[in-house]
Amino acid sequence: MHYIWKEWKESIRGKGLWLSLSIIILISVSILFSSSVLSFDKGFYVLLINLFDTLIYFIPISCIFIGAFSIFQEKEQKTLIMLLTKKDSYPGFLFKKSLALSSVVLFPIVAWFFIYLFLLKFYFQIDFSSYSIFVVSIVCLALIFLQLGVALGSICRSRMQMTGSAICIWFYFFFLHDFVLLSILPDVTYDNVKWFSVAFFLNPLQAIRMFLETGMGVYSFGHMSRLLQSFLWVKPGFFLAGNLIAWLAISFLTAIFFHRKEAFE
Repeated sequence: MHYIWKEWKESIRGKGLWLSLSIIILISVSILFSSSVLSFDKGFYVLLINLFDTLIYFIPISCIFIGAFSIFQEKEQKTLIMLLTKKDSYPGFLFKKSLALSSVVLFPIVAWFFIYLFLLKFYFQIDFSSYSIFVVSIVCLALIFLQLGVALGSICRSRMQMTGSAICIWFYFFFLHDFVLLSILPDVTYDNVKWFSVAFFLNPLQAIRMFLETGMGVYSFGHMSRLLQSFLWVKPGFFLAGNLIAWLAISFLTAIFFHRKEAFE
């Protein structure tokens, strides 16, 4: 609770969280007004897909920066050394800090989307199950990239290094990962398609997108070819759960084993 309160006070004084939340609200409201001409019964699904496709460009990079700067600030202001001189180990500090950061960032985002649901009721027929899937997708997206940001802040020793690394991570997941898979796509066969599937869904953007679109009924599992059935060898929810656990664990362990206690400009 101490870490959550400390993180909350730092977020109130800072501008990063409020700027990010303001942009999310602005994007959400803009897409709502642009989608208000859609049909009452089907427009709800179109709006959620369009909103997700827009937020997926903004939430990852903003969460990386929020997570990275939160950890880096502890090193820069020497509060990390003070916290570690007490009975806290670095893994313990990192675990509590990650929980506090996730709580402080996710609470206003989830609160906004509950308010947003109230606005949607004036324009569309609401499917609460699909909207829950949408909110879960946004939460998972933010969690993964927040933890990647925490790892980045733990490793880097300067703001310039941290900013460049954050942009590189964002670029990799948005462009480079899929580009590499496209280059080996002609070699994919029925025998190795499961390995290709694991590599494809290792990208959290693809795992979350597939979970959202299948959960909302945009894609159906009926009438699939044998190759596609082997590609989707488990349900998208399991792909997402595995992706979430894997990236949280990788980020946490990376932050522990490669952390730098000091920061310099």
